[in-house]
Amino acid sequence: QVQLVESGGGSVQAGGSLTLSCTVFGYTASSYCMGWFRQAPGKEREGVAVRDTIGGSTYYADSVKGRFTISQNNAKTKLYLQMNTLQPEDTAMYYCAAGFMARCSLASSTYNYWGQGTQVTVSS
Repeated sequence: QVQLVESGGGSVQAGGSLTLSCTVFGYTASSYCMGWFRQAPGKEREGVAVRDTIGGSTYYADSVKGRFTISQNNAKTKLYLQMNTLQPEDTAMYYCAAGFMARCSLASSTYNYWGQGTQVTVSS
């Protein structure tokens, strides 16, 4: 059974940094996409950053390009999201997700497995 467990959320002031971690249990697919998504109150879930676990290609939402970096460990058991220069509009619940698809997408509907989420709050 696939399980994704996020950690690393918290509260920071604008301009600060946080690193989110996602530990993957039970996913044995040879190639898959993993990513970070977020959902703010009253808003739809949106893709933040995704990564092809084999080829290493990464895709970012325009709103986080240059500020966020997605990465994984060599064993592909952990996914990270380094978030720098955080802004109040980055406040949301952040979710880790995994799925199999021909080309990694920022569309949440294409991912099969989800973590429970970790809250990020950025104050001005």
